[in-house]
Amino acid sequence: MKILALDIGKKRIGVATCDRLEIAASPFSVVKAGRNAVSEIVALLKKEEIDRVVIGMPISLDGVEREPCERSRYFKNELEKCTDLPIEFFDERLTTKIAEASLIESGMRREQRREVIDAVAASLILRSFLDYRKNTGAATD
Repeated sequence: MKILALDIGKKRIGVATCDRLEIAASPFSVVKAGRNAVSEIVALLKKEEIDRVVIGMPISLDGVEREPCERSRYFKNELEKCTDLPIEFFDERLTTKIAEASLIESGMRREQRREVIDAVAASLILRSFLDYRKNTGAATD
């Protein structure tokens, strides 16, 4: 199943995809958040022949849903108006921090990191989602 993961931010939306065997999760692109974001994502869903969408849910470490969660819920609602694909949330706590640490460790400059960090965070969300499906036996749905 080909899955697309989204890391919804105020300015940018990170996009990641996996192969049909659900082995590799890779950063794909970054879409500018705003008025055209949903239509750009819908175009990607069609172009990449996506079967399912996973949206990161940025629940705080204390378990409280704050404004970023509302943004993710709003985006999901808007996306559901444009596609019949299954769309679900997956916990994304700390993925952006982990992505940033990884990029810093690789020696990437701050300006370069800004361009890719959201897509890398989306790939971490997707990798975690794939591992969860594999470990719980949910991969067959």
